[in-house]
Amino acid sequence: MTVLVGYVPSPLGEAALRAAVEQARFRDEPVLVVNTSRGDAYVDPRFAQEAELDRVSRELTAAGVPHSVRQLVRGRDAAEEIVEIVEAEEISLVVIGVRHRTAVGKLIMGSAAQEILLRVPCPVLAVKAD
Repeated sequence: MTVLVGYVPSPLGEAALRAAVEQARFRDEPVLVVNTSRGDAYVDPRFAQEAELDRVSRELTAAGVPHSVRQLVRGRDAAEEIVEIVEAEEISLVVIGVRHRTAVGKLIMGSAAQEILLRVPCPVLAVKAD
């Protein structure tokens, strides 16, 4: 089994990563770090640059947490990518960062967190930035 964390290069992503590491240690499982973009990677602030993902990997190695990192650019949103991974692999927990959005913001932009919560068959840990 594996703990999957949806990572974005932001305080929200860092909070999710910390929670995933804590859960992985508690469960004695590896961490799968997932970062995605629909294809607009050059303008998408949620798409991590290679140096950022290298830093994340070094931190996980230094912390003694077995891990892998996937960066997907396949024209789909993050929720779709995470749901597909959870359905195809042995994922015990999904860790995601959440932020407050207005009702109108959710209506217009949707909510990846809500889609993940409703569609994955495993538990989801939603964390806020510090």
